[in-house]
Amino acid sequence: MRYSEAIDFLYSTAPMFQTVGKQGYKTGLENTLFLDKYFGFPHKQFRTIHVGGTNGKGSTSHLLAAVLQSAGYKVGLYTSPHLKDFRERIRINGQMISKRKVSSFVFNNQKLIKKINPSFFEITTMLAFNYFAEQNIDIAVVEVGLGGRLDCTNIISPLVSIITNISLDHTDLLGNTLQQIAGEKAGIIKPNTPIVIGERQEDVADIFIEKAQKEGASIVFADHKYRDKVLPKSQLKGIYQTRNSRTVLAVIDILKAKGLRILHRDIIKGFANVTTLTGLTGRWQTIGTHPTIVCDTGHNEAGISLVVEQLRMQNYRNLHIVFGMVADKKRDNIYRLLPNNATYYFTKPSLPRALNENILASEAAKYGLKGKTYPTVRKALAAARKNADREDFIYVGGSTFVVADVSL
Repeated sequence: MRYSEAIDFLYSTAPMFQTVGKQGYKTGLENTLFLDKYFGFPHKQFRTIHVGGTNGKGSTSHLLAAVLQSAGYKVGLYTSPHLKDFRERIRINGQMISKRKVSSFVFNNQKLIKKINPSFFEITTMLAFNYFAEQNIDIAVVEVGLGGRLDCTNIISPLVSIITNISLDHTDLLGNTLQQIAGEKAGIIKPNTPIVIGERQEDVADIFIEKAQKEGASIVFADHKYRDKVLPKSQLKGIYQTRNSRTVLAVIDILKAKGLRILHRDIIKGFANVTTLTGLTGRWQTIGTHPTIVCDTGHNEAGISLVVEQLRMQNYRNLHIVFGMVADKKRDNIYRLLPNNATYYFTKPSLPRALNENILASEAAKYGLKGKTYPTVRKALAAARKNADREDFIYVGGSTFVVADVSL
């Protein structure tokens, strides 16, 4: 079986949530527990760190992996979604899983997949855990796919769990309030396992404290305990990375207390080389100069608010925004955040969940956001490049999948 055939089989047999939305999401852990037993409980063969929350999971996961790699550990990294290549989801020391490994796993398990009909994320998680066990890694950084309590990654028993923050996202699946969402994400807090909360948000802090007390888990709010700690210089440039950096430092202190050998120089090296070491892209990433072009995967109200804050700090003559969204997001509050002193290039990412660019433009116009529509991200970006002067600034975003359609 060729790699392209294996990927086509996965996409057609187990549609992924990122592509089709709610119908690609399965609640419950029955399939995961069945698959885990079938494959011999591979997740028990290596140590893990579990990373949940609404925003910042990816950056936090990659920063941790980079520091652990710099300390000499063989590090598995399981994240989602991917931007360009499915194999971005599964890495060891920054190197993507080989096409041959993906192909052989799918080929050998076609009948099983058809029989039990797992979700795309369920089968991908098993592929990752099997690969990590086979390659004898030392430790894996495992990012929660969606929510926490019922996420299929929640079968692991990590050294430490992380919840970066809580904001409104995937409300159709996780709940319509911060408290409901926090309750779902608190499901990764495990008995006698330290939990690091990236940001203390008074609306939901008690939910985490009560869950931690119930489980006998120590709890640290990183933004409070590490507020005055000097942060290493990072390859990740967004101002919001300060929060993720504090979270990572809190986790590192716990890992050191558990016996992992991580020196100060490992932290400095990991932060300074995180994108080089792990392959992370799309986080306030400069992809062009004269005019400056930056893309960012922020895609919900909290994420976009940070992007807008970052935009206010930039120096430019005129601002151009290439913008697209998926249709199942709550959008009104996002429109309210966006600057109306910019020229907009409304577009749609190349996936079925994408919001039609004409609907996007019509809705945005009610909030004073004006521009033209383009059927693809590349055409929108080409138009922005053509219209922009050397001193201008082009921001590309609104959805992870808009960034995925840009050549990084």
